[in-house]
Parts: sequence; structure tokens; C-alpha cells
Amino acid sequence: MKLNIQRFDSSKTPKIEIVEFKVKENETILSSLIDIKATQDKSITFRSGCKSGVCGSCTIRVNGVEKLACKTFVKENDLIQALKNTSIIKDLVVDLSYEENLLKNTKSYLHLYSKDQITQKDEKAIDIQSNCILCQSCYSSCPVYEVNKDFLGPYALTRALRYINDKKEKNLFNIIDSIQTNAIWDCTLCGNCTIVCPQFIDPKTDIMNLRMKSIQSGYEDKSLQMYQNDFNDGFDTGFNPSGGFDPNGF
Repeated sequence: MKLNIQRFDSSKTPKIEIVEFKVKENETILSSLIDIKATQDKSITFRSGCKSGVCGSCTIRVNGVEKLACKTFVKENDLIQALKNTSIIKDLVVDLSYEENLLKNTKSYLHLYSKDQITQKDEKAIDIQSNCILCQSCYSSCPVYEVNKDFLGPYALTRALRYINDKKEKNLFNIIDSIQTNAIWDCTLCGNCTIVCPQFIDPKTDIMNLRMKSIQSGYEDKSLQMYQNDFNDGFDTGFNPSGGFDPNGF
């Protein structure tokens, strides 16, 4: 079988090239990469950790779709690329430092500790969001983050919901206030992040829940303004405010 890998080395003159390698059938992409490095090209560079879909470090794009290399089996002529929307250090390894800072900007941690007893129901309320492995798949697939690097992004907002729903947190204001700009109202709700998440987390729904909680906390519903602008752009010319439909308005 043949596997195509898009290579890049930022330490040299920037050059993107697609290199073809021979691989075995019925192996994961990560196993194929390890074999390529051992037998064909020692310079090939990629990340891996647990090899069992838990650490998220081996995330790549396979034919344009974000996947965990350790959980994805190789197919003939697959194209392997580094994640999008971030700087490539070398080959399939990307710089994650900027995205880590976005996570900090949501202030998603305990601010005022509550001694209230928690139940299994309380644990379940934050269980799904706690399963995020920070694999970066959602950021790579996000069209908003592609054009706005100040956008807090899917997993940072999912983490915000996790702490807002945490019964041990008594002061939610700091977290909710931190997600009003370049955050929940900027998301297009396209659902790309939900589709590619290997942990089956639904950041799109999480962001919708954060919008609702923000409104309940007294923040402006900026989505109404967005929808109103879209509506007026398409339909205000044919509406007669005095009553009825004006066919001459078009």
C-alpha cells in the first residue's frame, strides 16, 4: 500500500512537499508512521503518546479530516497532513502554545470553592465535557478560528461550560464574563467541531448552552442582532409597514 505524507520543516527554507511511502495493510496510521521512521526515513517527525486514543497527541488530518492516528487504519493512497489553523514545527508536529493560552483566557478553573456535597447527578452534569483530551481536532476544523485567532474556540468553551456546571464553583461571573467577546457569539454553529471530536463531545451544543446561561445571567443576546441583520438584508424591501405585502417593493 502507498501512504502520502505532506512534509514541512520550519527550521529550513519553508518548503511543503508530499512524499509517498510504502506501508503494510491492516495497520493504524500511527503504526505505519512508526514503521516508516524505523525502516524508510528516520527524519519523519510526528507526535504520539498513549497509542490508545486517550492522550490526543497523535492527531492529524487524513484526507482533510481530523483523526487520531492511533485509532485510524490506513487505506490506499491516504493523504496525511498536519492540523490546520496553527503553526507547523516540522512535518506533522504543530505548535500548541497559542491554543493553550486561549484555554487560560476562559478562566475555566475554580474561583470560589464550595463545600456543598455533590451527588452522582452533579458529577454527570460535567462528565462529558471533562472527557476532552485536548487533541486540537476541533480547532483544526473550525472556520471561525481560521479567520480569527482571537476566537476562544471549541474546546476552551466546552471547558468553560464544564466549570460553570460544576457545583463546587460558587462564583460563575468570572467565567461567564470571559466568554462574551471573541467567543460564544462569534461561533457560526456549523458543527464541524462536533463531527471530528474523537470523544463524542458536542461543542456546538455546549456553546448554545453557554449562550443561554449568559442570557440568564443578564448578558445581551447578540445572536438576535445577527439574525435581525440577516433578515433585513433579504426581506425588508418587499414589506409594507402600513400593512400588507407590497409587490412593487422588489
